Amino acid sequence: MATPPVASMRSGVAGVFGNLDAALLALRELKAHGYANLTVYSPAPRHEFDDLLAKKESPVRLFTLVGGLTGCALGFAYAISTSLDWELITGGKPIVSLPPFVIIGFECTILFGALITVAGMFLNARLPKLRKAAGYDPRFSNDKFGIVAFGGPAQVAAAEEIMRAAGAEEVNDV
Repeated sequence: MATPPVASMRSGVAGVFGNLDAALLALRELKAHGYANLTVYSPAPRHEFDDLLAKKESPVRLFTLVGGLTGCALGFAYAISTSLDWELITGGKPIVSLPPFVIIGFECTILFGALITVAGMFLNARLPKLRKAAGYDPRFSNDKFGIVAFGGPAQVAAAEEIMRAAGAEEVNDV
């Protein structure tokens, strides 16, 4: 059984760029040619990449909303159930009097909202990362920009040519 050529076994290609303009040019060209499975690495956050990649908004705020509403409901439920379990009539007030329960409801809203927000952040960031991301190079955290394009053999070869034409310092297989 013959082994397939190395070029057909690659699943992606990573381009290393020394400046922002070359990386943006390569990213524009890749997007114009229909590449959707792209990963961009930058030593510092750059809004230009966000504009080109058109990433959707983070759903973490929905985690905060659900956590806050859950905390508020649980805070009131806890205070009301405690009052009903140990009835203490003071000054002729009703056993379930909502104004004093607002404090515990508010505190549980903040507590659950914060905890669920942190959990949502970890889930959406896919943390902890136990493996190194495909195509990542430590230089991308220091002073270089990186673009990783995934696809079939023909797409990978075309992406490699686009990156070289845009001014990539080096292009590596992933």
